[in-house]
Amino acid sequence: MADILHRVGTTAPRDTVYQALTTVDGLAAWWTTDTKGSGEDLLRFRFGDVGGFDMKVLELQPDTRVRWEVVDGPEEWIGTTVTFDLKQEGEWTVILFAHEGWREQVEFMNHCTTKWALFLMSLKSLVETGTGAPHPHDVRISNWH
Repeated sequence: MADILHRVGTTAPRDTVYQALTTVDGLAAWWTTDTKGSGEDLLRFRFGDVGGFDMKVLELQPDTRVRWEVVDGPEEWIGTTVTFDLKQEGEWTVILFAHEGWREQVEFMNHCTTKWALFLMSLKSLVETGTGAPHPHDVRISNWH
């Protein structure tokens, strides 16, 4: 199995980051504007004509951890988990991101690694400045978007 891992720091408080990860309005402000559902049950993320994902919320530990399971979307994503672990290091809130359980490394994983990095930077911008770059305002990196 293969995993996508990132570490991003922000000077925003952990509770601010947690809210951006657990509310529909927060998620829509950094990942995709077409976000629906409940931050406590099922979330639906859509990216226009490229499709989307449905995530079942598996774990919410306030200001510490958010964990989802992909239950619908591209075949490569179904059954994988997405985790955001938050920790405090001095003035920094550190986000340890993991998209785990890919069955194999495929070209789509390379694309998703770059897109996750861009969206994590969008999250950082949102919690630090109040403005993120969610889809459809994100950076297009290829013909896959």
